[in-house]
Amino acid sequence: MPKLKIAVIISSTRDTRFGPIPAEWMVNLASRRDDLDVELVDLKSFDLPFFNERMSNLGAPSEDPRAVAWQKKIGEFDGYIVVTAEYNRSLTAAMKNAFDQAYVEWNRKPIGFLGYGAVGASHAIDHARTIAIELHMVPVRSAIHIGGSEYVKVVHQRQPIAEIEPAIMRSATELLDQIAWWGRVTRAGRDAA
Repeated sequence: MPKLKIAVIISSTRDTRFGPIPAEWMVNLASRRDDLDVELVDLKSFDLPFFNERMSNLGAPSEDPRAVAWQKKIGEFDGYIVVTAEYNRSLTAAMKNAFDQAYVEWNRKPIGFLGYGAVGASHAIDHARTIAIELHMVPVRSAIHIGGSEYVKVVHQRQPIAEIEPAIMRSATELLDQIAWWGRVTRAGRDAA
């Protein structure tokens, strides 16, 4: 069976963002598996405008070439892991906009989350899961939450992610196992349809 193609998406576009650090850690961890082909996708490099199409691309093709480029990129994958901060108890505006810029391309694929912040981005991840359901995705149960003292270690004290692996590795393994299982199931369903 061919490997599943999984995107690890950095959802923050701020200049001072922390997201690339856990995203690269996730890519390295997932790349050790023989069932996943993982690619880092940085929202910052897509320069997406705020959603301004007539409707989602389910109802009409998008006109902005930047939205079309995003749709093409997202459509390449069998599943996604979104690395997110938590801003005011929700996901980043950039990620919400990225969800809105595509519709068809997200459908019938699994999505998981790695969150960081005071409470491990738990509110942001819950909000993102609700959005994913509306996009006909399969949000997996397990998530990685870098919060509390682990967050302080890696963000404020600038210690490497390896220092907190004992606290997050079990969740990371479960997340990857669930992405792989649902990725195989949903790919088979898409192929059969």
